[in-house]
Amino acid sequence: MKRTDQNKHRLSRLLSLLLVLTLVAGLLLLSGCANRTMPTKEEKVTVEGSGEEETLTVVDLDECKSEVDQRNFFDYIKIPFAYLLEWLYNFTSNYGLALILFALIVKILLFPTTALSKKSMMKMSRLTPRVKELEKQYADDKQKYQVEVNKLYKEEGAGGCGGCLWGLLPMLILIPLYQIIRAPITWLMFHGDVSQRTMGEIANIFVRAKVSGFDPKSFYWEVQAMPHIKDFLPELQAISEKITPMNTKFLGIELATIPKLQFWKNFDSGAWNAVGQFLLPLISGGINWASMWISQKMNNTVIVNEKGEKDAEMAKKSSQQNMTMMLMMPLMSIYIGFVAPAGLSLYWIIQGIVSLVQDIFLTKHYKKVYDAEDAVKQAKAAEAAAREAELERVRAQKRAENPDGIEGSVSKKKQQQREKQEQAAKEAAYRAAKAPVDAEAESKPDWYDEARPHSRGRNYDPDRYKKNKDKQE
Repeated sequence: MKRTDQNKHRLSRLLSLLLVLTLVAGLLLLSGCANRTMPTKEEKVTVEGSGEEETLTVVDLDECKSEVDQRNFFDYIKIPFAYLLEWLYNFTSNYGLALILFALIVKILLFPTTALSKKSMMKMSRLTPRVKELEKQYADDKQKYQVEVNKLYKEEGAGGCGGCLWGLLPMLILIPLYQIIRAPITWLMFHGDVSQRTMGEIANIFVRAKVSGFDPKSFYWEVQAMPHIKDFLPELQAISEKITPMNTKFLGIELATIPKLQFWKNFDSGAWNAVGQFLLPLISGGINWASMWISQKMNNTVIVNEKGEKDAEMAKKSSQQNMTMMLMMPLMSIYIGFVAPAGLSLYWIIQGIVSLVQDIFLTKHYKKVYDAEDAVKQAKAAEAAAREAELERVRAQKRAENPDGIEGSVSKKKQQQREKQEQAAKEAAYRAAKAPVDAEAESKPDWYDEARPHSRGRNYDPDRYKKNKDKQE
């Protein structure tokens, strides 16, 4: 049993580590830190009119692969969602509306895993006070502590590794979806069936046209190219007829460009566009923080002790422990919002709002279930307390009636024996009072000898040894 509990604990820690690594890898991927750009080279071109030469950074087509890469596991996740996002764009004719509907559909599809993850999280929160008690009890024996914690989780049906698993599965799906958003030409137009060389030829058209803000080494160059496809449509369709122009503005905000922290320097693209792009990452971070704060507060309402009573002190400590995470995640969201195209922040805003609504719904649903469990625990605790109070009342009454008699710690068997002895003594006293006799005479049998007061045999004969002596003589 101990070995099994230890293996479960190791599995839980492994899944937790895998979840953290997956999250970090996804954040690095989105921020461009894990960027795998196409090979580039410096190319000198002559400026028309002046005849001067300038250097451009273009994609080195000789170093690009002409074959389409073999599909991997994540590609098979991306393909159906790429078709979905393409259909949503064709249906709405607006990239912003397509992203909003895409976020809604993805959250609905992932709702079962969200519900399981929420259930596991709330169950773990409920057990926090009891886990802390075990931690104090086995402070000097970590192995025993882990065994008892796993035993508690098993009794309460709260597998430590289950919560990590249901938190890991959505991440394995969401990270590939972000790839679709950051590479719309590859996935919305080619559905991933395109070679690196073809993408290099597309990128070079924008480089040689000197499109403002376009950088082929950028992790988001495909998003940066989307607003300008219509300007170079003949050249692009000469490469592939699958390339089509897309409307990337939403409410007057260009979703295909990266917001600037100094937004006033971006007024040349339109004041509202510059301000709107600046606000999207801030709104995304604010909704992220609000979602985590509300989730934490609602989770704290189910933290109870062993008797099913609310533990406000432990809930307060839990909030303090999670304060770092509540600050770090929104700040990370804001940071990524200022290094990625504005469309990603819009996606996160919608996803955060839907997550908040789902969290409130699931918390209320599971709280009803856990409140019913707490009511049962409280009823059992009240019954146990009532039984103990009644036993204490009976013991106190008996101690009052016989101060020198039975103690509170005397067993039931000894207590019954003492009561029988007391009853026998009372009956003897009653008989003695009803038929008085000479106590001294009654207490001395016929064989009693003053010379041998301790003799007890019924056949005692005081002359026995004297007779034997006479026979011998």
